[in-house]
Amino acid sequence: MNNELYQYYVIDRVHRGLRSDWKEDLAAKYAAEGLSPEERMVRRFEMACQKETPAIHPLEKIVLRRTLRKLPDVLTEDEWKEIRKDHYVHELGYVSNLSPDYEKTIAQGLLARRENATPAQVRVIDAIIGLCDRYQAEAKRMGREDIVAVFDRVPRYGARNFREALQFFRILHFSLWLEGDYHNTVGRFDQYMYPYFKKDMGAGVYTKETALELVEDFFLSFNKDSDLYVGVQQGDNGQSMVLGGRLADGSEGFNGLSELCLLASRNLKLIDPKINLRVNKNTPIELYDMGTELTKVGLGFPQYSNDDVVIEGLTRLGYDYADAVNYVVAACWEFIIPGVGNDIANIGAVNFPKLVDEVLRAYLPTGGDFEGLLQAVRTAIKVECERQMATIKNVWFLPSPFMDLLRDAKKYNNFGLHGCGIASAADALAAVKEYVFDKKTVTPARLFAALDCDYANDPELLHLLRYEAPKMGKNDDRADKMGGMILDAFADALEGKKNDLGGVWRAGTGTAMFYLWHARDLGATADGRRAGEPFGTNYSPNLFTEIPGPLSDIESFTKQDLSRTVNGGPLTLEFAAGIFNRPDSIRKVAQLIQHFVARGGHQLQLNAVNLDAMKDAQAHPERYQQLVVRIWGWSAYFVELDRDFQNHVMARQEYSV
Repeated sequence: MNNELYQYYVIDRVHRGLRSDWKEDLAAKYAAEGLSPEERMVRRFEMACQKETPAIHPLEKIVLRRTLRKLPDVLTEDEWKEIRKDHYVHELGYVSNLSPDYEKTIAQGLLARRENATPAQVRVIDAIIGLCDRYQAEAKRMGREDIVAVFDRVPRYGARNFREALQFFRILHFSLWLEGDYHNTVGRFDQYMYPYFKKDMGAGVYTKETALELVEDFFLSFNKDSDLYVGVQQGDNGQSMVLGGRLADGSEGFNGLSELCLLASRNLKLIDPKINLRVNKNTPIELYDMGTELTKVGLGFPQYSNDDVVIEGLTRLGYDYADAVNYVVAACWEFIIPGVGNDIANIGAVNFPKLVDEVLRAYLPTGGDFEGLLQAVRTAIKVECERQMATIKNVWFLPSPFMDLLRDAKKYNNFGLHGCGIASAADALAAVKEYVFDKKTVTPARLFAALDCDYANDPELLHLLRYEAPKMGKNDDRADKMGGMILDAFADALEGKKNDLGGVWRAGTGTAMFYLWHARDLGATADGRRAGEPFGTNYSPNLFTEIPGPLSDIESFTKQDLSRTVNGGPLTLEFAAGIFNRPDSIRKVAQLIQHFVARGGHQLQLNAVNLDAMKDAQAHPERYQQLVVRIWGWSAYFVELDRDFQNHVMARQEYSV
């Protein structure tokens, strides 16, 4: 690691003070001129490239950094309101959460892509080349002939070596952000970059040590401008990199570059790029050891995705096998296809605890049996899914000429729904079965009276439902089967349904920020959850569930058929950071991950946390600028998070091994 470069960009963040603001009101100007949305996007991009000031640190090898702060919108508020009258506008209305095909353009060069480009794409290509020419001129002024030589080749022409390929990627990735696209993922980096790496290593251009130094420089580039990138919280920027995984011929994709990426991430201890490891039942334990070394330093990644489950689930949804086997992870954990995917994997979320609560209140007074109650829950899930599907019509995005240049087709147009609060909903059903139907020790009247006053009048019932009732995470079939029923009902409700783009609907086990938002407005529930108390993150137990250990958690959350809910959403395990002081801890954690995969788990993320450090960081944030935690599908610096997100991480159960 280059310590001076690290100090400049990560610790002191000197470059942030060199940025300027964009003062023009482009939206009003463009509206007055009556410009089309595409023309607005192209003009803003051309202006942005012209306004950027080439800036190169004397020691960096991979260049380009933002000198402009927030990009101005291209539509006025009134224009957005008018569009929303007849269209569904997802999030900000700009293209997001996709995985472009970097490989083709890095190999061919922008001039070759320009030959078959649209007029709008020709203009953005010319703007990018113009910016790179000014970077080359700045490098020449500084006497950086190594950078000058790289820009002699890229981005006009295809990369010939590893450094040129890395710099080309940086140009493309930087340009996507400058276009206004966001949550721009990295894809299967170790696959499309490996030929360049292998060639240079074979020719003796690099040793392992010098190649690692170059990769570390490249990784730093993801962190130069991440504070400018859009997200619910700082750190939620979507710079997700996938390593390893099955190849189309059935072989394994983990290679020497994959290993260097893990080492670089471990050495730098930065939140970007966010590492995802694709694994399967045949993955050797040594790979899990390497992944756990990253967990040990407290990055909250790698996140693991199980090829055995995910590829099967994607092909079941209609993805061609050649595409399914090439899947990557979106900004957080949703599974998408690079180069040809146009999926909106986070278009909505179902609040399972709310649905179960409504069903209990409507059904229990009727005196029906428990099977009737379950059928009512299935129906409620179906009705809610149909309601959400009906509201999402005429989806509209601003044009994105450069992103479209990096995609040969929009082959898949599928929409994904998150399933929020699965454990809370399952635990509520299991508790009602246990005490209302089977043991008959709790009447519906008593239950509803307690819920309506947030258990204030019945602390005994609160204790019973909160701490003694069946819970997902305790390896208790009574609750785990309820979780499976909910997931099956969710998948059934979406199966065969088409959206208005011709794509299918995908069920998932993720929550995104809804584990706070959905819970905030929901009163007390029959699992012993108090009013407003957050749900567990993604596919994880309630925060208050007293779980014997991580093995119990894994056993609970791998009993279900997770190939039917492959929109994504991991089981999250929190480990006390102190466990890694023991020499056998790395292998023990690795064995837990291996067991999760062998049992058919679909996605897993682990966090090494220090509760005392987090408490102190809330009181003295200036002492903990580099403290990293995992949120729902991304990692962030703890002190940059809102207090609600900090508190949720602190409330999660810490495991030992």
